[in-house]
Amino acid sequence: MTSVLPTRHRTVTVRGHALHYREAGPADAPVLLLLHGFPTSSHMFRDLIPRLAHRYRLIAPDHLGFGRSDAPAADAFPYTFAELAALTSEFTGALGLDRFALYVQDYGAPIGLRLALAHPERITAIVTQNGNAYEEGLGAEAWAPVLALLADRTPATEAPVRAIRSLEGIRWQYETGVPDAYRELLSPDAWHHDAALMAREGQDAVQLDLIADYGSNFALYPAFHEYFRTSRVPLLAVWGEGDEVFVPAGAEAFRRDLPDAEIHLLPTGHFALETHAPLIAGLIDDFLERRVVRP
Repeated sequence: MTSVLPTRHRTVTVRGHALHYREAGPADAPVLLLLHGFPTSSHMFRDLIPRLAHRYRLIAPDHLGFGRSDAPAADAFPYTFAELAALTSEFTGALGLDRFALYVQDYGAPIGLRLALAHPERITAIVTQNGNAYEEGLGAEAWAPVLALLADRTPATEAPVRAIRSLEGIRWQYETGVPDAYRELLSPDAWHHDAALMAREGQDAVQLDLIADYGSNFALYPAFHEYFRTSRVPLLAVWGEGDEVFVPAGAEAFRRDLPDAEIHLLPTGHFALETHAPLIAGLIDDFLERRVVRP
């Protein structure tokens, strides 16, 4: 029987900010950098990390403003995706990571893809789990309030976006699109954990500033697509097909620029690891073995 390797909880200081991260696996193993989305943290990888730590070095940071990392006030730090990507790049430098595969989900996708644009030589592969890079991946109803905010940020357009990070708004992201057969696998601890951290003082302004910057990611979509075409980076998409935030068309679109992309649509929602961590771990292990470890 394969022993379960422990996950260590560590902190590194970048630009004076304490960034919390989870780490597991042999120090000399191929690295998989796990970048979480909104409104969660490295907590979302709690079931995945032990399943891969026997063969890979897994590192999962909490973005600044999320999880157990520092959360400076919005007037003390510019919460943009460019800044979070820069901090993540400096984080990898502080840990001495010069080659790694990426696992990206939700917000982690534009952050990770910005890393890839800046340092394509460092990226060995990409695993995207409901991590979007194409306009057709945007669910129309879920994105309507965000697009209204991007068009004109006012108190009226901020209000429905605030609701997204409420307990009920977060629970909706976990439950929507999950078939009845898998509902009992969802742990309420997950959305209560996220909601508690999202309710901390200062989070309202932090999260509004960040989501108001999401349009900067749309502007980079053509650059992301060019990166895919020129790099031919190995890409695995494991996607909850019931996700109404990032819909399955976003997964299928990767084949337009990466014909060898491997696409798996799973019967679950936005947070696919909550119901399908064993399957996703197996898909990742097989993919990295074939495309990266022993190409």
